[in-house]
Amino acid sequence: MYFSKNIKLLRSQKGLSQQDLADQLEISRSKLNSYERGVQPPFEIQIAIADYFNVTLDGLVRHDLSGLSQYKLGQILKGSEVDISGKRLRLLTVSVDDNDEENIEIVPMKAHAGYAGSYGDPDFISGLKKFKLPFLKKGKTYRSFQIKGDSMPPIDEGSWVTASYIEDWNDIKDGEAYVIVSKDEGIMFKRIYNRLKKEQKITLVSTNSLYPPFDLDIEEIDEVWKFETWNAFSF
Repeated sequence: MYFSKNIKLLRSQKGLSQQDLADQLEISRSKLNSYERGVQPPFEIQIAIADYFNVTLDGLVRHDLSGLSQYKLGQILKGSEVDISGKRLRLLTVSVDDNDEENIEIVPMKAHAGYAGSYGDPDFISGLKKFKLPFLKKGKTYRSFQIKGDSMPPIDEGSWVTASYIEDWNDIKDGEAYVIVSKDEGIMFKRIYNRLKKEQKITLVSTNSLYPPFDLDIEEIDEVWKFETWNAFSF
């Protein structure tokens, strides 16, 4: 658990003294000092601290934020800009092989519902099947999703779309294909038109004209993955 370490890190990044942060949280400086020294605060205080620093409670407790770049830490502390580039802090859970290289996890249709609720759970991710595609460009994180429905021909239902993780949603390109993980809609494969900066929405378009376009608010988006390749073989 990294809660105490992360509080101190984020406070320092924001240029706050212990008294400054304690005043913002409406607690005593001595209590905040004890939290930074390893005492676990009440749950409502944990939530208040996470909200103040614009980071998920899971990220604050379970992940060492000192491993993030200064750019990413700065984005976290900018509030609304973090929302546009990926909402709150999204710490992607991945698995690696014996050579410490990232695997490509496979998300079959039967695991869609579980993935939408457990994409940040290391145990869930480690339980997914994995494979490699040597021809893909190194330096990216990839995942393969089995496609449900007939909205994106020529890619048929049951095919596998391998996509690369998009950390900054400002990088979404109009008209290109992406896998979107949504709180309410689950896992979708669509062409996207980026309206995040002006309207904080994206428009999702199918290649099958029988399916009308629809909008998705930024608050409903959990992950975005850019289409790289697809295949129809079985795992």
